Parts: sequence; structure tokens; C-alpha cells
Amino acid sequence: HLLVSKVPQVLLFFLQSPVTAKSDNISFLSEKYGNIFTVHFGPRKAVVLAGYETIKDALLNHAEEFGERAEIPIFRKTTHGNGIAFSHGELWKTMRRFTLSTLRDFGVGKKTIEVRIFDELNFLINYFESHQGKPFDTKVILNSAVSNVICSILFGERFEYEDPIFLTLLKLLNENTKLLGSPMVQLYNFYPSLGFLFGAPKTVLRNVDELNAFLEKFFKEHRQEFNENNLTGFVDAFLMKQQQESRNSHTHFHNENLLFSTLDLFAAGTETTSTTVRWGLLLMMKYPEIQRRIQEEMDQVIEPGQMPMLEDRKKLPYTDAVIHEIQRFSNIVPMSVSRSTSTDVNFRGYMIPKGIEVIPLLTSVLNDKSHWETPDQFNPSHFLDADGSFTRKEAFIPFSIGRRACVGEGLAKMELFLFFAGLLRKFIFQPPPGVAKADLDLTADVGFTLNPMPHLICAVPRE
Repeated sequence: HLLVSKVPQVLLFFLQSPVTAKSDNISFLSEKYGNIFTVHFGPRKAVVLAGYETIKDALLNHAEEFGERAEIPIFRKTTHGNGIAFSHGELWKTMRRFTLSTLRDFGVGKKTIEVRIFDELNFLINYFESHQGKPFDTKVILNSAVSNVICSILFGERFEYEDPIFLTLLKLLNENTKLLGSPMVQLYNFYPSLGFLFGAPKTVLRNVDELNAFLEKFFKEHRQEFNENNLTGFVDAFLMKQQQESRNSHTHFHNENLLFSTLDLFAAGTETTSTTVRWGLLLMMKYPEIQRRIQEEMDQVIEPGQMPMLEDRKKLPYTDAVIHEIQRFSNIVPMSVSRSTSTDVNFRGYMIPKGIEVIPLLTSVLNDKSHWETPDQFNPSHFLDADGSFTRKEAFIPFSIGRRACVGEGLAKMELFLFFAGLLRKFIFQPPPGVAKADLDLTADVGFTLNPMPHLICAVPRE
């Protein structure tokens, strides 16, 4: 039978953050109505998938049927269906395939990108040291450091942390990340025809225009200096592909796709990893005994004066477990990004119609009681066996799974290990004077991603 809502057809306007109110409300509904149900966001209808087995079945075993991206009005308005994250059909397949190949060509998963990350870590350490153990906010500097890694892949260069253009790009990006989870943008997505009433969507669009204007300047410089025998990054590789397909009137390698593919990578390569590292440092202040155990483990297996490298990960099972648990516990994209069905699909006894929005509720997987012993607690033992060895968990899918899984997963894993382990190798992280660890707030801030509330840290150099 056709899937019709088991939930009363109520206007579900979760007028708080989608990652706090919306995901929590839907998680509650899944406990009451099961792992497949429909909700109504105003006139919009969406099918929610909850629990690991259900989501795995849909996104892996029915990958083609659940492989489209939902038409979300604010993203349709900003990207016009271009780029990687919110494109469709053959265009999306071409952009994703080209992006994955190009990322590998420029070092992702290889020693060359590890060197880039390590070089950026040294700049970051110098910045932390400059505060001499006094309190400071990590948001902008961690955004900057992580963003520099993806910028080196995109443009072949990094930016100084004080560069005004770079700071403006990050400011626009951070503002949009926050606004995309705001009540007014959610209302716009429910009622796009009333968009003129809402200020937040207008700000999002204006910020995207400014970001695009900055990127166009970079593209102009790269076109002027382009040398097919010396490709410096993703942008150059795209420009070369444009030249190769210049006679193809139906090519997907046009300027709009260059613009929005670059913006997708810049945004995704900045926000999610830096947010996860921020959660990690906050959690280390909250649980100093876990921080000490990580540092003791590194002291045992890494030579004095040396920094942890990727090859050391297998020798640092507790550190690796903590990093995985930070990702699970912080759960920064709890609702993933909505999919849609590419065709009518008979799924677990329901006939789900073509084109309907599908929400794979990742928070229901990362907190699935059948897979995690203490899902509501920060517990690195989730990833350790009885012997203290690292163990993988199939329900650990913070990057999602299937056809629309994050294209930057490999890069993010490398960055998380090297940045987090490297910082803990050099510093002890403590709350500011007068702030007890019990007072550290683990409540999420409002936004498209789940961020820590604003806070200060003290980075005390280890002796």
C-alpha cells in the first residue's frame, strides 16, 4: 500500500534548530511509530527512516532508488542544481566521479596530503602557543586551519590566518551555516512562495553571492596563470577538463559547476571537521582523565619530540577510539542531508512514491541502543574490545553511507586524527580559571550543523 502518515497530519514547525528540536522530535516519533513513517512540514511531506538496519537497507541495498537528493528550496535557490551536494542525475554522477578522482590526484589518502595537514598543524600549534596558557576561543582559528587544507587542494595555496579575504570567506560561511538551521529558513523551505517575508533566506542568498564573487576572482587568476603542465589543484584540473570538452555543447564542466563544486568542497571541507575538533577539545576539558590516558598512550609509543603520524594510528587504539567516539557523540549532522526517491519503491512493505523527500535519521543510528552500550554517554569503550584493541562498529556512519556518502570522508579522517592527536601531544586542555569541568556546557548551538556553544579553552604546553 502507499505509505501514508502514521503520524497525525499536524504542522510540524520545529521552530528551533533542526539539529536540536527537529531531530529530537523525530527521534521521539520513531520510538512511537516505528522505523518508517511520514511527517508533514507544512505542505511538504517527508518519509523518515530510523535505526541502523532500516537506513542500511535503504541506502545500500536500495541505493539506486534512494540515491537522489531532495529538492530543498533554499539550496535550489542558491545552487540552481549545480555542484556536487545538491545536483541530480547524470550531472551529479559526473561531478562526483570527477571530484573523487581529482581529490586522489592531489594527495587525499596519500603521504602528500599528510604532509600538508602536518604543515598546517604546525601553524596551528604556534597560534595556540602564542596565548601562553591563557583562555581563548578556538572557533575561528580551527576553521582557518582546517579550511587551509581544503584550500591547498582547491587552489594550490594556503592563507595566512590574518588574511582579511580569508577571514571574510570564513565569516560568510559560518553565518550561513548558522542561518541554514534557523526557524526562518526552515519556514522558507516549507513555504518558498512567501520567501519575501523572511529576512534570513535573503541573508543566505546575499552571503552566497559574496562567496561566489570572491571565488570568481580566484578563478580569473587561475585562468590567467593556467598551465596544463603544472596543475596546482582542483580548480586547475577543472579548467583543464573545460578545455578538453570545449567543443561539447552538453558538457557538465561549465562555469556554474566549477563555482558550486568549489563552494561545496570549501564549505564541507571547513565546517564539519573543524566543528568535530572543537567538540573534541571541549570533551577533553570535560573528561580530563580521558585526555590523560590519550597522552600516556602517545608517550609510550611515540619517541620524545616526535608528533603522531598516520602510521601511528594502529599503535594508538585508545586515541583512535576517542576520536571515533567524539564523532559519534557530537553527531554534528544528525539528520544527514535529505535524499529523495528516484522511482516508486516497494520498501519493507511500503510503497514509497517517486520524488518524495527521505530523511535518513543518522542520530537514530549513532544513538541506536541495539548497537551502543551507553548511547547517551561519552564512552570511548564503544570502540574497544576486551583486550583494549580498537574495534570497528558497523553502526558508525557519521559520513552517511551509500551513493550520497560524503566525498571528503577520507580527507576528514586524516585531518581529525592528525589535528586532534597532534594538539593533545603538545598541550593539556583545561577550562578557564574559575570554570569547573562540571560547568562545561555540552548543549548544541543552533545551526545547520550541531556546534558547541561558544566557550573558551586554555592550552597549557606539556612539559
